Amino acid sequence: MSTIAATIAGRAKAAAATRSALSRGGVLALVLAALWGLWEGYRWLWIATGWGWPFAVDDITMPHLHAIVAQLFEPSRTGGPLLISVLFHSAVFTAKEAVVGFAVGASVGFLLGVAISQFRVLQRGLMPYVVASQTIPILAIAPMVVVGLGNMQVAGWTPAPWLRVAVIAAYLTFFPVTVNTIRGLQSADPRALELMHSYAAGRWAVLWKLRVPSAMPYLFSAFKVSATASVVGAIIGEAPSSIPDGLGGAIINFNQYYALAPESLWATNLVAAALGITFFLVALGVERVAVRRAPEHLA
Repeated sequence: MSTIAATIAGRAKAAAATRSALSRGGVLALVLAALWGLWEGYRWLWIATGWGWPFAVDDITMPHLHAIVAQLFEPSRTGGPLLISVLFHSAVFTAKEAVVGFAVGASVGFLLGVAISQFRVLQRGLMPYVVASQTIPILAIAPMVVVGLGNMQVAGWTPAPWLRVAVIAAYLTFFPVTVNTIRGLQSADPRALELMHSYAAGRWAVLWKLRVPSAMPYLFSAFKVSATASVVGAIIGEAPSSIPDGLGGAIINFNQYYALAPESLWATNLVAAALGITFFLVALGVERVAVRRAPEHLA
């Protein structure tokens, strides 16, 4: 009987998972159809009425979505590989930079947030500079980072160009993680804190056994934002680095031919958006595995 019950339960669980997957697929299809309808509807209305605000709409400024998608399956150049193949390899290269930048930025942001939350003197003295660092335009700091690290040598070793780009991605990543780490560490239930203090728990025991678990939802909220920001930082950083292998190089290349073939640039932007969404979904998946309960229930 127990075997039959387990089999029935397993089948019911599999059926529920199938229904959930179909439901999510249907929602995704509806969202994509709605976006396509909005794009094409906006394009048709502006062309039919001749409106020129906020910009004139034509085949150059706003190509058909199906033309953009179809361009992915056209040769990138005469006799060359398909554009989707070129952009896939570019996306893989940019993803490598973004992953390293995210790992470095998230680690630095977490450690910085822990230090600031534990020592009030750092919160008063260091936090204003952390906030001020985000007011500097990334386009201004990217060339300085690339050129500066290119002239640096450590025991005869100079960082590779893609590593310099990863530093720029890390720069965009660390701030959300720092802020949410501080907020999350301060969100622990006061009753749980009193209980641990009553057991004479030390500062570091309270930190790792109570505050860090309580901060997990806040951390993953920052990770989801930072994951997409790392992709943006990698793409922006590739321009001053003169790296032709990534999506940043592809954007610069196709931007030169925008007036003649705008679909190629739009297709590149589409792939870049897909890469950012992929990073977000990976962070979301890890969050669902790591975070089981809300912080107020952890105590």
